[in-house]
Amino acid sequence: MPLHVPPAPAPALRSVLTALGSPTAVREARTPSLRAAQGPATPELPLPVYVLDRITAQGLSATRLAGWRFLIRCGDRAVAAADTMLTPDGWAFSHFFEGPYIASTERAVQQAEALQQPYQPRLLSVPGLYMLTLWLHGDVTAEATEGYPAATDLLVPLAPAPPGISSHRPHRVSELLPVLTHRASPVKLLGSPA
Repeated sequence: MPLHVPPAPAPALRSVLTALGSPTAVREARTPSLRAAQGPATPELPLPVYVLDRITAQGLSATRLAGWRFLIRCGDRAVAAADTMLTPDGWAFSHFFEGPYIASTERAVQQAEALQQPYQPRLLSVPGLYMLTLWLHGDVTAEATEGYPAATDLLVPLAPAPPGISSHRPHRVSELLPVLTHRASPVKLLGSPA
């Protein structure tokens, strides 16, 4: 079943296209793959990036939209990604980057396209666990700028995932959340105040 990729805000896309067209922005980026790319580089697969700042014992705290991420394709593969962020003046280019999450995102999206149910792909970052997931939202008509993971949504941890959590294995939010809650809970040390 095809994924229903939400359209990125036009200013976010324009800011990435402007950065790609800027020799200074590309040259100063810490992305050797992008600097060495032969041929045109195009932004593809816009995904809203949500951040889960806190996990409570009761479940998810509110998520917040932090930006939009575009994979930067050159030829037949993604060589980098570009992040945008919301500023007081609207969506603006933030930075280029590369690393294992680029290939992992592509792989997770390909896996998701083979699923029987339609989903809206998003990214969900869990900074407290240094974890990034492909969030497959079951409501394909939802505004990409709103929402939180429903119990029946799927989360696909991207590689590298935290120890004990399998990368590229889809988990229902209701199954993975207890694991994340346990992992994100602060551990009291012996002799520390209660």
